[in-house]
Amino acid sequence: MKKGTYWFIGILIVLIAATWYFTKPAASTGTIMEVPVNFGSFVISVTTTGELEARSSEKIFGPSPTSLREARIWQLRIDDIIPDGTIVDSGNYVATLDRTELTNKFKDQELELEQLQNNFTKTQLDTTMTLRAARNDLVNLHYAMEEAQITVDQSIYEPPATQRQAQIELDRAQRAYDQAERNYSLQYEKAVANMSEVSTSLRKAQNKYDDLQQLASQFIIKAPKSGMVVYQRDWDGRKRGIGSQISTWENVVATLPNLTEMITKTFVNEIDISKVKVGQDAEIGVDAFPDKKFTGEVIEVANIGEQMRNSSAKVFEVKIEVNEYDSVLRPAMTTKNIIITEVIDSVLFVPLEAVHSLDTITFVYTGNRRQQIIPGRSNDNEIIVHAGLETGDKVRLIPPEEPENFRMALLSKEILEAHKMKMETQKPTETPERKVRERSSGNDGAQRPPEGRRGGGRGRN
Repeated sequence: MKKGTYWFIGILIVLIAATWYFTKPAASTGTIMEVPVNFGSFVISVTTTGELEARSSEKIFGPSPTSLREARIWQLRIDDIIPDGTIVDSGNYVATLDRTELTNKFKDQELELEQLQNNFTKTQLDTTMTLRAARNDLVNLHYAMEEAQITVDQSIYEPPATQRQAQIELDRAQRAYDQAERNYSLQYEKAVANMSEVSTSLRKAQNKYDDLQQLASQFIIKAPKSGMVVYQRDWDGRKRGIGSQISTWENVVATLPNLTEMITKTFVNEIDISKVKVGQDAEIGVDAFPDKKFTGEVIEVANIGEQMRNSSAKVFEVKIEVNEYDSVLRPAMTTKNIIITEVIDSVLFVPLEAVHSLDTITFVYTGNRRQQIIPGRSNDNEIIVHAGLETGDKVRLIPPEEPENFRMALLSKEILEAHKMKMETQKPTETPERKVRERSSGNDGAQRPPEGRRGGGRGRN
């Protein structure tokens, strides 16, 4: 390769490097993003996602559990059901249940009923023939006894031995007749018992067959009253649609919710559940209608937690009643719930992003210094400042590029001691803390205090 070629390549590399250096984006000059210190009511809340459901509802049941158990049918499959959310009137069609098992029961019962009918007829004929024969025997024995009596009457002129023999024959005929008469009574009672037995069996079989016929009519499910049909959920949360099973113990096919009284069911993690109490207010948003806002009240907090599916987290079920009625609200809609657990009046607070820590010192960047503060309780976005800042101060959201150039302004010992004594005399409801969590709600806004209102003295350098 020629020497000129090397020079050309070198010059080209230098030009590329120079072009990159002079055209690269200018380094950040440390854009200052400042926000004022807020003063006003500080809201502490728990934000959760929930699902709307009716506070009360009419259940649409399947066939009678008693009838199903008597028929020895334990589970039924839903063959057909109207779409979820359909509006129906009282008596309208809702669903059809699978009749396969019931049809088999019908066939078996028909066969048993036919066999018992045949047995009834056979027993009836046998009884009739047996009693007829017994009655004929009684008649014949009665004739024999009369003949013996005639012989006795005619033997009065015969020798004593002949008379005695005739009397013996009469006694024998009398005993035979009496025995046959008693036997006939026993045979008659036995015949009555036999007929009663087969008649009872036949009647039971017939009743069972009639019950199956009545049960078959219950496999067509109809609405007990007007309303919106909402599918029933199984224990695992899945809706009971076509192909789902119902049992004799839980035979609800669907429900007709009362849409005028709605609640949202949500789950709060075990870290925040101690803050949630019955009677607390809540703000409710519906994902399907972002422009609509509702208010609510906590009406129930579970005492026992449960394991979330596919997770190791423990949660507690919480129910919130929706105060307002709106026709757009429907069961199973997803809600965003902000449960207001506490409101602290007349305090200074700043965004969480503005607060930093260095060893045991908590501080903010304000002006040209790092100002030590005494933090208080926090919510998802902001934190209370007990001392170190004043109304009108501004704090940085983004730390400067060279924080070491900002001097540390520490609070005076007197301020720290005063705050410590104040905290000791108060209930332990406010403890310094810092939350690092995903922000899920916006700033509620703040009201400035009257001139001269302060959240703590200035620190010394």
